[in-house]
Amino acid sequence: MNQHTQKIAIVTGGASGLGLATSQKFVKEGIKTIIIGRDQQKLDDVKAELGDLAHTIAFDLSDLEKIPELIESIKSEFGQIDILVNNAGINMKKNFLEVTNEDFYKVMNTNVFSVFAISREVSKVMVKQGLGSIVMISSMTAKYGIPKVIAYTAAKNAIEGMTKAMAVELSPLGIRVNCVAPGFIVTAMSSKALDSDPERKNKVLGRTPMGKMGAPEDVAEAVYYFATSSSSYVTGTSLAVDGGNSIGF
Repeated sequence: MNQHTQKIAIVTGGASGLGLATSQKFVKEGIKTIIIGRDQQKLDDVKAELGDLAHTIAFDLSDLEKIPELIESIKSEFGQIDILVNNAGINMKKNFLEVTNEDFYKVMNTNVFSVFAISREVSKVMVKQGLGSIVMISSMTAKYGIPKVIAYTAAKNAIEGMTKAMAVELSPLGIRVNCVAPGFIVTAMSSKALDSDPERKNKVLGRTPMGKMGAPEDVAEAVYYFATSSSSYVTGTSLAVDGGNSIGF
């Protein structure tokens, strides 16, 4: 592998929420971070905030056909890819009986198909290096049933399964694959969902042993652990960062 001390990371959906917290953590730790997102304004703001170690690319990951070209251009420009964080995702809250085929496909395309495609292309680069770490972002929906999020639930269970399958194939080649499953974290997306639904919010807090929601930084720390040599003998695992929610009663 190219033994640069400078690590190169890709964070998808890295301009807001958990992805932004991860990008901030990586840059703080001296990792050159390539942030992929769809919103040019958000990308510009993050670039201004994080400075020279942050590089932004406006790209819609649902355009699967263009992903190989994207990764090839990143490899050409930066010479290596050490870390991939598959954070980009969309959600849709809708009664199961009302979810259309198109609704379901749209969520699966962004949350599963694009993760598969970008992981495959980045893995080709990492295999040549003989080293790399891929971090998936799952969710509590992969731990138990939550109503009105059928497509998201299917997607995140797929992510957990892919983590294990990829780890088995890629770990002998030097690439570790792990997963972080955030519980209920305070972000713009979760606040919007929970503040308008007090019953759901009380249920969330009531079954979380720590009695509070997490901060995006809590998730970023877990991602950083998996991304770096601190977890050099860990692969194929899923870590719940949820204040105990997934085992709460």
